[in-house]
Amino acid sequence: MKKLTIALLTAIACVAAQAADDKVAQVMKSSFKERGQAKLDRLEQDETMKLCTQYGGKPVPKDVAKKIETINQKLIKLPADGVFLGDWKEGEKIAQSGVGKQFSDNPANPNGGNCYACHQLSPQELSFGTIGPSLRNYGKTRGNTKEAQQYTYGKIYNSEAYSACTNMPRFGHNGVLTEKQIKDVTALLLDPESPVNK
Repeated sequence: MKKLTIALLTAIACVAAQAADDKVAQVMKSSFKERGQAKLDRLEQDETMKLCTQYGGKPVPKDVAKKIETINQKLIKLPADGVFLGDWKEGEKIAQSGVGKQFSDNPANPNGGNCYACHQLSPQELSFGTIGPSLRNYGKTRGNTKEAQQYTYGKIYNSEAYSACTNMPRFGHNGVLTEKQIKDVTALLLDPESPVNK
């Protein structure tokens, strides 16, 4: 009887939590108004987002994390030409820029990655965020092999493929950065001439 009561209470709690989540989603959808390039589709969660939302910042079980990473590995679109490195100087501009995807931004202009909002990169930049790890000497410590290039490109393209429920945006998967821009940011991180590696 005790097990049945616990199971019943657990089921009721799950239903109540789902009802609360549905209510929050309903409120967001009713209050969010499309404006410019900011469309309602931004409120739709894909399977990865739904799974991560279930854990609300708590540790994700290993089997769920593996599922998320596997799903997202399949979503990475590697460059057709097999080249992962672009121009690190352009990559620095992208890392510095936080412009793009906001209703007030011109969608004809390129988006930025706003990398410095979360990471330390170049030692010359004094203002940087600490949500993500420091990326100083990224290429120095990892090398500039084809494997390091592919991993770095993939991590920028779809971070969920390597770290389930990460705070890092899925820049390529979500169309924030173009293939060329991702190549440029990859070069910023790996090119020995980049200030990141000096």
